[in-house]
Amino acid sequence: MSKQIIITGGAGFIGSNLARRLAGEGNGVCIIDSFDDCYDPAIKRDNAAETLKLYPGVELAEGDIRDSGFLDAAYKSFKPDVIIHLAARPGVRASIADPLLYTDVNIVGTQQLLEACRRHGVGKFIFGSSSSVYGVTSRIPFSEEDPCDRPVSPYAATKRVGEIICANYSHLFGLGITCLRFFTVYGPMQRPEMAIHKFSRLISGGHPIPMYGDGSSKRDYTYVDDIVQGVGAALEKIEGYRIYNLGNSQTTELSKLIQIVGDVLGQKPKINREPDQQGDVPITFADITKSRQELGYNPETSIEDGVEKFVEWFRARGSRPG
Repeated sequence: MSKQIIITGGAGFIGSNLARRLAGEGNGVCIIDSFDDCYDPAIKRDNAAETLKLYPGVELAEGDIRDSGFLDAAYKSFKPDVIIHLAARPGVRASIADPLLYTDVNIVGTQQLLEACRRHGVGKFIFGSSSSVYGVTSRIPFSEEDPCDRPVSPYAATKRVGEIICANYSHLFGLGITCLRFFTVYGPMQRPEMAIHKFSRLISGGHPIPMYGDGSSKRDYTYVDDIVQGVGAALEKIEGYRIYNLGNSQTTELSKLIQIVGDVLGQKPKINREPDQQGDVPITFADITKSRQELGYNPETSIEDGVEKFVEWFRARGSRPG
C-alpha cells in the first residue's frame, strides 16, 4: 500500500536517493530541505530539481525543521503517514568547530519534528542516526545492545541524544519510532567532502590525498542503494521503539580504500600523511544480525563494486563538484 511520506533532508545525499526510490514505488513523497550552507546549496538544489524532473509528483517544501510554523504548514498540506528524518548538520570535524549549531539543528530540529507529529497525529517516525554513536569501543562488531554513553564528537552526541528523545516520545506518546544507525554511506550524490568523493576528485586532478593517521583505520563502507533498501524495509515495520544497524558488515582499511579508488580511476594516488584527527574513531563495524532477522535487510554491494559505480557517476558529472 502506498504511503504519504515526508523526507527531511530529502535534497541531500541519502535523502535524494531515498526520495527517488520511494516515489518510484508509487508513494507520495514530500521533500523538506533548508538548502543550508553545510556544503554548496547549489548541489542540493540540483539534486532536488533532478528528483522533481524524474518524479513530477514529488513535492518540495523549503524551510527549516526548527521552525514550528513551517512544519505545521507542511504537515497540514501534505498529511503524511510517516516522517523519515534525515536532515542534520553532518560531519564529525565540522561539529567540533561549531558544536552549538549542531546542537540546535540536530537536537532541537528533531524535537520540533516530533512535536509536530504529536500536534498532527502522525504516529510513525524514522530517525536517521549514525554509527558514530558507538564512539571508541573494544566491542567489535558494533551491536545495537552495546552501551553508547561516550560519543567522541559533538555530532555523535547529537545523534545519540536524538535517539534518546525518540525513545522518550515513543514511551510517553505512543509514537512508533525506528532509529537507523547508518555506517559510512557512499555512492552517487555523495557530499563532496566525504572520503570516496574527495579522493576521486583529488586523484583524478593529480593532487595528493591527505591521509590521516597511518592508514590502518577501518570503516564499514555501505553503498547507498543498500542503505535505501534498509530504510524501505524499516518503513514497513514501524512499531514501538526500535534501533537497527544498517551497514555492510565488512571493514576496509583507509590505505586499501585509497588503493581501490586509484585502481578504478586508473591513476596512482599521491599521499600526504597527516596526524590523526580529533573526533575520529579507529574502526566502525556493523553487526547486522538484528536488521537481517527483523527487517530482511540484505546489503549486496562490495566496496570494489560500489566504488566502480560511484566513479561512473563521478565521471558522468565531469568537473562539477557535487
